[in-house]
Amino acid sequence: MDQQTQTQMNILVVDDTPDSLRLLVGILSEQGYKVRAAPNGRLALSAAQKLPPDLILLDINMPEMDGYEVCRRFKADERTSHIPVIFLSAWSDVFDKVKAFAVGGVDYITKPFQIEEAIARIKTHLTICSLQTKLQQKNEDLIRTLNQLKTTQSQLIQAEKMAALGQLVANVAHEINTPLGAIRSSAEIVNHVLTQNLEQFTRVLQAIDPDHWQLFFALLHQSLESMPLLTGLSSREKRQFKRLLMQKLEACAIADADVVADTLVDIGIYENIDPFLALLRHPHSRQILDTVYQLASLQKSTRTILTATDRAARTVLALKRYVHQDASGRKTETDVVEGIETALTLHLNQIKRGVEVVKNYGDFPTILAFPDELNQVWTNLLSNALYGMDYRGILTITVTRTEDDIRVDITDTGKGIPPELQARIFDPFFTTKPKGEGSGLGLSIVKKIVERHAGRIEVESQPGQTTFSVFLPLEFSEAVAESPQTVF
Repeated sequence: MDQQTQTQMNILVVDDTPDSLRLLVGILSEQGYKVRAAPNGRLALSAAQKLPPDLILLDINMPEMDGYEVCRRFKADERTSHIPVIFLSAWSDVFDKVKAFAVGGVDYITKPFQIEEAIARIKTHLTICSLQTKLQQKNEDLIRTLNQLKTTQSQLIQAEKMAALGQLVANVAHEINTPLGAIRSSAEIVNHVLTQNLEQFTRVLQAIDPDHWQLFFALLHQSLESMPLLTGLSSREKRQFKRLLMQKLEACAIADADVVADTLVDIGIYENIDPFLALLRHPHSRQILDTVYQLASLQKSTRTILTATDRAARTVLALKRYVHQDASGRKTETDVVEGIETALTLHLNQIKRGVEVVKNYGDFPTILAFPDELNQVWTNLLSNALYGMDYRGILTITVTRTEDDIRVDITDTGKGIPPELQARIFDPFFTTKPKGEGSGLGLSIVKKIVERHAGRIEVESQPGQTTFSVFLPLEFSEAVAESPQTVF
């Protein structure tokens, strides 16, 4: 990002501590940014709505409305939902960081912070924001170009596919950024535990009598098994467990019963504590519990990394399957359900807005087909279904087998297609979308691809339910298939 672009960037700093606010404003102003300050969440919301900034630096611990709630409101407002939010907080617990990402934050800087690191992170996210703006401008330029090329249908069809790919790439980028954030946060925790606490672990183990080692490892083992279950407990349930534990600990004459009860619940020990009373009476019980918490957090972080990498890998594989093009022009063994799952993965970001997906799959044989073309069919039909119900409702996908065909029904609970338009929806250039949102070629392409597979596509629609049905023959003859290039 060049200096001229940087000076045009507008940053909103939200912090209720005047000294911190002045420090951040001063540092960023020296870097050439335009900086606005807000001492609380209410004023921050008002300022951002009137003049949306390019980036928001947000403190968590503020009166009246904490940073988490402020971020939720930013993301719930279409005027500010796109603005990247970086949390600045003295809170360094993994729960606080994970919660920050969960409500929509893109980064988390722990106070006190290194000025150079904070500036580098801010510059990175502003660069990403700038690139996204340029990408949006490029997409708008592409739409204008497509309108100028309507006379050449073959070029428009190819451009339609590329436009769909561009939209999918945006969804995929979001789906990859989310697990990357989780991986980064978890890796920081692992790094902290391994670099800062190894000596503490050694001292704690040396302080434990050998007779109690078995109890220590039993406590650690139970914590490792129980901590994943904590996510299923409500705050009220946790408070109830803490009260019961505190009463139990006080009855057993355990010092600092309230603090110990808090820690026990945090490590997933909230039911039977009798086997561990000897450790809880140990002079170094607080250090022992803290060690168990750190080790359990270490495993939790590694699990998060594994889950996040699996999620990112599935998304990348789905995109790879979608963009794959077989230049040989020959049919291959194709799993229809796998293609549908690929399209669902690519639309996961849109589905998460409020769509319930119901899958009715059976066991089906593979068919000879052009899988990359069928992926375009499923992607287009799913995209239309999600758009048709405004990304809210139930999406039902049913795959059945008849004597000669595999039938795929994609049903949405949207507003439906008026009867007078149903006969025209497969016509080239016909669209019911607002100007600039569709070229009218998507369903036309779908129909061509299905027919090239010697199949057919039908539609039934009424208010509240629209079903597109695709019929693909189990036996697809070479004689009915033309070269793939004739479709595009």
